[in-house]
Parts: sequence; C-alpha cells; structure tokens
Amino acid sequence: MSERIQKVLARAGYGSRRGLETMIQDGKVTVNGNVAELGDQISFGDAVKLEGRMLSPKRLWQKTAQQVILYNKPVGEVCTRNDPEGRRTIFQSLPAPEQGRWVSVGRLDINTSGLIILTTDGELANTLMHPSNEMDREYAVRVLGEVTSEMMQTLRDGVELEDGKAQFADIQPAGGEGANSWFHVVIQEGRNREVRRLWESQGVQVSRLMRVRYGPVIIPKQLKMGKWMMLQDKDLEMLYEEVGLTAQIEEKQGRSQREKKLRPIDTVDKKSRQKRVSKPTSSRSAGRIRK
Repeated sequence: MSERIQKVLARAGYGSRRGLETMIQDGKVTVNGNVAELGDQISFGDAVKLEGRMLSPKRLWQKTAQQVILYNKPVGEVCTRNDPEGRRTIFQSLPAPEQGRWVSVGRLDINTSGLIILTTDGELANTLMHPSNEMDREYAVRVLGEVTSEMMQTLRDGVELEDGKAQFADIQPAGGEGANSWFHVVIQEGRNREVRRLWESQGVQVSRLMRVRYGPVIIPKQLKMGKWMMLQDKDLEMLYEEVGLTAQIEEKQGRSQREKKLRPIDTVDKKSRQKRVSKPTSSRSAGRIRK
C-alpha cells in the first residue's frame, strides 16, 4: 500500500506537513536515489533519505503511539531549536520524545508567554496549523492606553496592516482600570506579531501578552510557567477527534510519577466555542479540551 511521501514523513515525526513539503520542493528528500516531488507515492521497502540521511523503514511505517504535550512558555524563551544569540529555547525545557522529535504547533515570540502544543505527529501539527481549518488562537492581553468601544469595533471589522487586512474574531474586556486594561482576543491566523500590530494600529501598546487557548485546547490552570504536561488516553483521543484524525493510543504501562499525577481534561459542548471567549482561569474551564 502506498501513501504520499509528505504524509508518511509527517506521521513519522520528521516535521510538520508544511515544513516537509518545503524540504521536498528544495530537493532535500530522495526516494530510491531519485529526488522526490510533492505528491510522490512511496511504499514499504522504498529507500527514503532526508537531507542525505537514510530513514528507518520501521519508523516510517510502524503505527506508533503519538505524543502530545502542552507547554506554558515563559517570556524570554524562543521557539527555535537552536538560537544563534544563545537565548534559551523551549526545547531545553521539554522531555525527550519516545520517538521522533517535537513539532511545535505555531510559535510565540520571545516577549509572549502561554500555551504551546507540541507533538511527534506531523500530520496532527499540520491540521492544527493549516489556515483552512481556522483554528482559534485566544490571548489574554494587557493594553497600555485608552480603549474605546469604537476602537474595539474597528478591530473586529478589520484594519489594513503592512501584510494585508487583519482582524480579531472576537474581543472582550477582561478587567483592569485606567491606562492598563485586560482584554481577551481571538485571531484565526498565525501572522508574525499580529495581536500586537492590531492594537498598535489603534495607537495603544501591548504591555503583556499570553496565549490561553489554541483551537480546542485551553491552557490548564495547574500548568505552571515553564512546565509541561502530557496529553494521554481520552484527552488525546478527544483532541484527534476534534480535528478529524484518529489517534494511536499506547496501551497502559508503567508511567512516571509526573504523568500519573496529571489531572484529566474534560469536554464541553462544541457549540460553546462559537463566537465566545473562554475564561481559562476559572476553576470549571481550566485544563479542558473543548469538544
């Protein structure tokens, strides 16, 4: 049975689907000695090389359990694997995956904290990041400056930025007084510094920015800054079901004490996601996967 090469490589954890497609277009993947092209089909027994390195057929074709972790990124860390300036990266805080490597679902800039999803399943990462799926990215943001109802409506309607029109899918006040007020905002794209640039277009500055939700996943209240937690069993199944994929669930075996103590993640009605900003700091919503 044959499958598209980028799908096989992504499922095996060699990167996100989009990243692998770029590598294929750049001629960095060969099959049986020939440079691969997008859409090529491969089968078990084909000799596949990625950047000159022979890939293991077992890893390419064996149906292994996927791993997904949630990480609460602090300000000051970068999302690259190796930083030329020597800054700390998020990967220095993460455990080694059982197989493959961690693929980050989107990025946060050095001055933004909060939720990052990482997985060894490139197909899942691609589905969560692909623009056609319009996954909500929800942020808690502290704004320096006066914000009027007219400004908020303008941000909902959309403003022209240097790279095209952008808007908040939702925006709601979340407390604060005077010059420093908190808001919860939702975007459905992953453009560079988009939240900050939208606010700056209205003459105000973002003094603090935290991602609190990505798609169906709300950052758990118990997940402290700089810490990670593993999604397992029903939580993992629910995430895959939400995006129309099927998870390979590992049979229960001995687990570390850290994993045993993880609080289960409940579900809520999928309809409650529509045009509604979550409240992840409340005791009822903390740590849920929305379904």
